Amino acid sequence: MRSSCVAAAVLAVCACGSTVKPPRARLTPKQMVERSKPAIVRIEVFGAGGRGIGTGFAIAKDGLIVTNFHVIQGVARARVVLHDGSEYDVDRVVAIDEAHDLVVIGIAKGDMMVLEIGDSEAVSAGDPVFAIGNPLGADYTISDGLISAVRQFDELTMLQISAPISQGSSGGPLLNHYGEVIGVATWVSEAGQNLNFGMPAKYLQPLLLQSGGESFEAFAMRSARLAEANADAPKIERRVPRYPVAFLDGCTDDHLQVVTDEIAAAIAKGAPIYNSGDHETCFRIYEGVALRLETQLSSACKGPREALGQGLLRAETLESYTEKAWAMRDAFDGLLGVMMQRMRGD
Repeated sequence: MRSSCVAAAVLAVCACGSTVKPPRARLTPKQMVERSKPAIVRIEVFGAGGRGIGTGFAIAKDGLIVTNFHVIQGVARARVVLHDGSEYDVDRVVAIDEAHDLVVIGIAKGDMMVLEIGDSEAVSAGDPVFAIGNPLGADYTISDGLISAVRQFDELTMLQISAPISQGSSGGPLLNHYGEVIGVATWVSEAGQNLNFGMPAKYLQPLLLQSGGESFEAFAMRSARLAEANADAPKIERRVPRYPVAFLDGCTDDHLQVVTDEIAAAIAKGAPIYNSGDHETCFRIYEGVALRLETQLSSACKGPREALGQGLLRAETLESYTEKAWAMRDAFDGLLGVMMQRMRGD
């Protein structure tokens, strides 16, 4: 009798559909912007370097907003502008993850529209992706593309995307075609287009479990003290090499893809670590990638091997890890620049 009742109950539940989620509808880019923009914000920051702009998105109705840590790092004040034009000072920093360049900030605003967090573990190369941000202050600009690759660099996973990310879009959501957040726009190569990276949404989960944090004033004071401590660091003069496209003669497209992927992943991991003040670890990441690429590349692909070797040799002559890290970054940016020239057919 009991089993019959259970069976009947299961049939009843299935019949009314209460345990079956309705199929999700794919959104057009227009629908995505219209549904998402109430939860997407412009972040204006003010500090010694002047005014800057970033993007963020609400993840809780009580005013919690996700953005990149580098958007608010080292600033004296931050302000959030909502889609209706209303403005709120950022009054608290709830959770920070410098290693993944993520932060949760708070404003005194209730009943906010929020974005749903999707499953970034389910994405793969070829999936569509949409980025919404404020590039150069052009609010709610949407760009679409594909997940080019899911890159694994040691313990760090990054989403490489073809959707363009421009200055001002940092911290904005990367959405799947259901309008769910699968990543946070984080890094774009200044050497060329379509080499853009996002931090997978899975790294948000630990931050969403945190509460409390500190006032923005306390955060800003702590950042200022760190800046003062680093004031005596060596002044860096960039020396990015410039190469002709012929520098890549002998390298196959596969060679260049490996170099691009490895360098981009290294910068995506090393830059936030450098910005947190750990310059030695950043250098070690760059050094390890350069040494690995020197070994992986065939003897026919002479140019990149030579460029990486020169970067390593230059780093050896420098005293501080700050200078060493930038020596390797110069070598990386020089290579990325010439590879983008070849891709464009310059």
